[in-house]
Amino acid sequence: MSPPNIRQIIRAQRRSLDPGFRRRAAILACRRLTPLSRFTSAERIALYLAADGELDTLPVLERACAMGKQCYLPVLHPVREQSLWFALWRPGDVLHPNRYGIAEPEWTPGTLVKPWALDLVIMPLVAFDTAGNRMGMGGGYYDRSFAWRFHRRYWKGPWLVGYAYELQKQPRIARSEWDVPLDAVVTENTVYMG
Repeated sequence: MSPPNIRQIIRAQRRSLDPGFRRRAAILACRRLTPLSRFTSAERIALYLAADGELDTLPVLERACAMGKQCYLPVLHPVREQSLWFALWRPGDVLHPNRYGIAEPEWTPGTLVKPWALDLVIMPLVAFDTAGNRMGMGGGYYDRSFAWRFHRRYWKGPWLVGYAYELQKQPRIARSEWDVPLDAVVTENTVYMG
């Protein structure tokens, strides 16, 4: 099956999930992620706000805030095309749609951090495999934002975690040379280490 077909099929499957199942899956995935040492030791955590049927990160956000962690949401880089920075956000802060209709926090230069300044990044995805390969929406935003990891031998920066429903797992995702692999994937069923 070609990537565009996988994207279309899995996105349709996600959107068709029962709301009750979605809520339970979000809670179960949160219970798998938050006890991990990489989560408990992280001070700066980036996550996304679910859209298009994605696994909801709200339980993780609530847990992180209760633990006193700083939470960040991705924002389109103000200058560099198809790249992300991350803006500090707390529940209740104002959000505005970006040019793709995705909610972003209001930000000032003082509330933005570069990708390498984070400890943990919870990333959305369309499909994944157990080797840490991720298929996103096709724009390459996360890959461009974390491409600097290819040039690091020892310190690789934040721990990159894919966050998805188990149904999004594929036997194999072909990786291109620019695809940044995940360190782990968390689903409602388990944690896959990349």
